[in-house]
Amino acid sequence: MSTTSARSVPRRYRPLARLRLKLRRLYHGHSRRALRFQMGVLIVDLAIIALFIAQPVLKDMSAYLTIDYMVAGILSLDIGARFLASRRPLERLKRPVVLLDLVILATLLMPYTLANFGFLRIVRLWSLSRSGALWRPLRRWGKGDWEPTLRAVLNLVTFLFLSTGFVYTTFFRSDTGLEGYLDALYFTVASVTTTGYGDITLQGSWGKATSILIMIIGITLFVQLAQAVFRPRKVDFPCPQCGLQRHDPDAVHCKACGHILKIPHHND
Repeated sequence: MSTTSARSVPRRYRPLARLRLKLRRLYHGHSRRALRFQMGVLIVDLAIIALFIAQPVLKDMSAYLTIDYMVAGILSLDIGARFLASRRPLERLKRPVVLLDLVILATLLMPYTLANFGFLRIVRLWSLSRSGALWRPLRRWGKGDWEPTLRAVLNLVTFLFLSTGFVYTTFFRSDTGLEGYLDALYFTVASVTTTGYGDITLQGSWGKATSILIMIIGITLFVQLAQAVFRPRKVDFPCPQCGLQRHDPDAVHCKACGHILKIPHHND
């Protein structure tokens, strides 16, 4: 919504229109103020993830519910602000990431009732990676070629903690606090790396199926990480002819269409 369109609405709706315009500029703009705001939102996202990881240690503390509800309040404001900033607010409800945020908010508002779904909070790390919010600073600092490797690392970390959370809430929740969580993490890492020590196993057919799934996905993510680390370095430079994004740093022609490229020299 532009300034002109904001003025064209009835007078009683103008404050809301101005608010929506301001929020849109903060969430999607590139000004210094907008970048600071987006960094603050990123910190909130990371706090939600950190709260999930530290939950086995914090849940027995008297201040746990206070911290949990504070994060829930901030997330509620963020979700509401994003709806106001959107040009089609109702369309946002069809997006899986938005539905996931609502589930995460519910787990924060009812931390004990919905404790079995708390592990879904770690998926927010994956959604951050997909949204590009984590990579803007790298691009501004000229380190955009690190993005594929860091994406692979985040995908692996997300899967590790997502699997750990599921295993913990399903199989180890009756164990005491941190010890049970460490057992779940130990089992997940042993499964992903196919070490298979055998001192911690999941019982029953459901446990075996979970172990198999963790091993298959974990190996796949490890292979993706290895490829991102060891494959030749690429630079982001869209081909004017076909739009291919990634090329060798010294490429003269596009490998897809043969168009002559003029890639700026990158100093490492």
